[in-house]
Amino acid sequence: MTQMPINMDHHWLPFTNNKLFHKEPQMFQKAEGVRYWTPEGREILDGSSGLFTCAAGHGRKEIAEAVYKQLLELDYSPHFQRAAPISFQLAEELSALLPDGIDRVFFGSSGSEAVDSAMKICLAYHKAKGEPQRTRFVSRAWGYHGVNLGGTSLAGMVGNRRDFSGITCDVVHMRHTWNEDQRFTKGQPDEGAHLADDLEEICKTYGGETIAAVFVEPIAGSIGTIVPPKGYLQRLRQIADKYGILLVFDEVITGFGRTGKAFASQEFGVTPDVMTMAKALTNGAVPMSAVAVKTEIQKAVIDSISADRPELMHGYTYSAHPVACAAALATLGIYRKDGLFERGAQLSPKFLDGVFSLRNLPQVHDLRGYGMISGIQLTPGETPGQKGSAVQRRLYSEGLHVKATGDAVIFAPALTTEEDDLEKMVEILQKVLGSSDL
Repeated sequence: MTQMPINMDHHWLPFTNNKLFHKEPQMFQKAEGVRYWTPEGREILDGSSGLFTCAAGHGRKEIAEAVYKQLLELDYSPHFQRAAPISFQLAEELSALLPDGIDRVFFGSSGSEAVDSAMKICLAYHKAKGEPQRTRFVSRAWGYHGVNLGGTSLAGMVGNRRDFSGITCDVVHMRHTWNEDQRFTKGQPDEGAHLADDLEEICKTYGGETIAAVFVEPIAGSIGTIVPPKGYLQRLRQIADKYGILLVFDEVITGFGRTGKAFASQEFGVTPDVMTMAKALTNGAVPMSAVAVKTEIQKAVIDSISADRPELMHGYTYSAHPVACAAALATLGIYRKDGLFERGAQLSPKFLDGVFSLRNLPQVHDLRGYGMISGIQLTPGETPGQKGSAVQRRLYSEGLHVKATGDAVIFAPALTTEEDDLEKMVEILQKVLGSSDL
């Protein structure tokens, strides 16, 4: 693999310390299975499924061939007053995976677009039902819901909001569900369901009749895998029903087998009214996202408009892009053919055992995990995020890619990972997290 000179002056990297990157660039040039290769030809194991996107592993020829075929047949079709048959095929196949009753799908291109679309759909629904005063949203501290205007407003991660407070919407935040007593809990904590009562207190303070929806990640992924306490999501469902509030699950990370079922809502036995998804929908091959809603939500919005105009004044140039639809259909076919959701569930015990083998290492403050996603909370460094950045870079040097947010490492390999590769990933984690010079 020949390394070509690269001029890095013109690309402004997202969520990156660009000055540090320019001094010490870390790049990928090739990927296959659960491995990346650098431009120099060095092998890097992928411990975070790309960015929780490539659940079926990299380089899936089935997806490449479907995309190639679609590009030759129909490279682009507008979906404003027009449509492509492949988008209806995808919506039908996707609805078969979704929880019962959630079977109407709106497509976008990213998780951030899905969240903003979901917010607008919630507002449109309440207006259609004669409750236009429901304009407030509830989210949760430590939550991540993308980076568009709505998602930034919902965000409970201060670093994502600090520089943009002037553009945020009307959002009230519940407390997050983690505390020191839960350290080193494998799976769901036994205590903490009462924290869902924050939603009830918000309803009493602001008026439940003013709230459109409550947005939560079933497992708070980006902050470092905060698993919900037993009964917490069920309690949120009860309170939302009591006050006529829509419950929205952001399943951009947890969707498509990450928890052992197709979606975390099915794993935890709680059906939301609205779901967002992206990332593994196309195995990361082509940008795509979706918002899925209960049938009655779409029906209410459509039936409320009698004029000859769009019922939902919202959409994107690349909504239901035919090439993305082809990639998604091929991806769903892989999940089905290879039984990857079931495989992830079978691999989970070994994966979690490997994660919790890190417990007594000097750089580890806490371990959390469920299914095939885990969070490794690092001991604090000199400044917030310094330790996470150092660990992420050291792991790359040792041959392992993982995502770090602040001082939390998110270890979530592909559902196709073989046990020997999983052992190698854990060995690298043990080596780096066992060092004392970070």
